[in-house]
Amino acid sequence: MPSQSPSIQTRPPRKRQPNYHYVHRYALPIRTYPLPTFIPHNPVSVIAIALTYLTQLIAPPSQPAYRGYFSTATGSVHVTDETSIRALWEMGFFGKGSLSRSEPVWLQSQKQKGSTSEEATEKRRKERRDMKSERAKKEKEIIEEKLRQEKRSNGCLDALSMPSANSNDNSTVKSVPGLDTPPEIPSDQQQDHSSNVDQWRHTDTAKAPPTPPLTSTVESPPSPRQQANRTCSDGRVKTVRFSPTTEAREFDLSSTTVSPIKRPGASPDLEQDVSSQALEIENEEHLQLSLEEAFFLAYALGVLDIYLDDSVTKLSSPMLLSLFRHYSISPPRTPHTSPRPDDPFVVSYAVYHFFRSQGWIVRSGVKFAVDYLLYNKGPAFSHAEFAVVVLPSYTDEYWCENPERAAAVEKKTSKSWWWLHCVNRVQAQVLKSLVLCYVDIPPPSEGNAEDIGRLLEKYKVRTVTVKRWTPNRDRG
Repeated sequence: MPSQSPSIQTRPPRKRQPNYHYVHRYALPIRTYPLPTFIPHNPVSVIAIALTYLTQLIAPPSQPAYRGYFSTATGSVHVTDETSIRALWEMGFFGKGSLSRSEPVWLQSQKQKGSTSEEATEKRRKERRDMKSERAKKEKEIIEEKLRQEKRSNGCLDALSMPSANSNDNSTVKSVPGLDTPPEIPSDQQQDHSSNVDQWRHTDTAKAPPTPPLTSTVESPPSPRQQANRTCSDGRVKTVRFSPTTEAREFDLSSTTVSPIKRPGASPDLEQDVSSQALEIENEEHLQLSLEEAFFLAYALGVLDIYLDDSVTKLSSPMLLSLFRHYSISPPRTPHTSPRPDDPFVVSYAVYHFFRSQGWIVRSGVKFAVDYLLYNKGPAFSHAEFAVVVLPSYTDEYWCENPERAAAVEKKTSKSWWWLHCVNRVQAQVLKSLVLCYVDIPPPSEGNAEDIGRLLEKYKVRTVTVKRWTPNRDRG
């Protein structure tokens, strides 16, 4: 007999990933228009530069303006326009999806129901569980078959050891119960079952799909559960558990054709309706910006217009600064409270602005017990390289002039070695370098609150990289 070649299982082709280098080609949501190249030995280049400069000076190109609103309930800024959401995420990785872990892809996940990575993992795990259950069921059937063969062989040996029929006693060989004769079903149960099947056949004949006839015709065979629950010779009841799909089916056992009821689950027509409805799902996700991200886009870049809740009045940068400083503390302070120099929002924004101005992609690091995560290009390309912890530093002489003020500063800045060890150990486990970012807090002043640039100049940022020292690796 020629040997059959084993079937080669080909893996389905992977879905083509988008070109992230093209999607995220802009580092910030702003557009720049560079001047033509200056060529010293070509006087025409000078004319081209002058013409381009005058054109942009007289009619400057329009910059994109995005719209967001500040929610007093959540203390964050929300962007609901789909175009603005994609632009802010693709150009700088700003914000996070309100219904997603990071990138706002909730709508795509709903449209691709059944093909997402999470659902594929769940499907693979379910198939593995079913395979193990089927394998255990087959092993159990093999063991039971061996036991039946042993009992049958033992019964034959007992019959051979008994006296023959020609002897004086009229002893006969007794059959082993449950092995040769099938169990009998009462006639009243057969009639009730047949009447129920006839009633079902008349009502649902049009709905049942046609099925091929059975290979063997038996007038009234026992049901699968009755066959499974046979009684062994020693009085024990043998029970076989079927899968939920098999138990949910019902068959017409009185006819030569089997008409199963529809399988559990939605019908093909219903599945088509669901798929058509999935294409019409309304996008319920919005982009949620932190206070530092929103202020950077509104003040530093000038591309985000922020409104208060449902108001139609645009908030200016000084108004945003005052609003965010009050909402940076929980519960929010009243508007009449004078701001402090060590305000949490100003300190964290100084660090955020510092790293953004150096070209880093700054994201929230609450997942790893830090304040910020620094990405070289963005979370779509690689993992974060550094984890930043913001620490206010009261180095000015004003903060230690009297014992009360010095005690208050000591209480704010006190950190234990156990805290540093735990944070550093977490970053070492996730392959990130810990950066302690110290922000020098200036003394309180009565300067002009409208000048935000002069206010931020007073805050000095210093960084210290901490590395876990391992004696076995760092010897020598």
